[in-house]
Amino acid sequence: MNAPLTIGSVAYSPNVVPIWEGMRDYFAETSTPIDFLLFSNYASLVDALIAGTVDLAWNTNLAWVRTVAQTDGACRALASRDTDLVFQTVFVARTGSGFTGLASLRGRRLVLGSRDSAQAAILPLHFLREAGLNETDVALTRINSDVGKHGDTGRSELDALRAVLDDRADAAAIGINTWQAIGRGELLPGAFESFWASPEYSHCTFTAMPALSIDRSDEWTANLLAMDWENPQHRPILEMEGLRAWVPPKLDGYAGLVEAVREQKIPDRW
Repeated sequence: MNAPLTIGSVAYSPNVVPIWEGMRDYFAETSTPIDFLLFSNYASLVDALIAGTVDLAWNTNLAWVRTVAQTDGACRALASRDTDLVFQTVFVARTGSGFTGLASLRGRRLVLGSRDSAQAAILPLHFLREAGLNETDVALTRINSDVGKHGDTGRSELDALRAVLDDRADAAAIGINTWQAIGRGELLPGAFESFWASPEYSHCTFTAMPALSIDRSDEWTANLLAMDWENPQHRPILEMEGLRAWVPPKLDGYAGLVEAVREQKIPDRW
């Protein structure tokens, strides 16, 4: 049997360990067994992938863009969650605030999440610029409460929503997951309304370097894609990771972030 492939992931919440233990158990029954290493931040994970400490990295979209930049495009995207292909940024305000779109933010107060969060900071600025607004047109507040984890914890987005509720900001930019789970959910019923949602873009992807052969990465990917929502042994793992199916990545979904990183001169690490 082949030696286990080592998967690197960031430990952004307590349920990361049971997710990867479940993945390890699943792959133990396939032709491509795995083990995993957990990291405290994505900069370290990207470094480890490039150095060969891990065979695969479970990367956010910003981590993928940074890996592409640091390897001159030599890395490969292998697979994403179905939910990663339809990610969005949502601009929200208190219900009845009267916002009608991004243009109505002119002269108002907008709160952003952690500076390394694509969905709650980097792409929102990109979308504002596309709408003809710059940082002098909107009073910006940044909440950097989970830097290093690329917004995975959602903490900065929750803090941004609190800032709106406390009248420290008029609107917030958050990811679609936070909007669906909290912003319009049972915990804050009717408190917020969405006044603009971005086009869909890509989020996380498994990333490999050329040191991992195509044949072996293809075999591993095929086993990953074979996980089945209808299989009662697979479903708990999929549910914890927030997907119904693993799918091939959609690389054109990163184009907007690539442009945003370039125009905002986002560094390779903080």
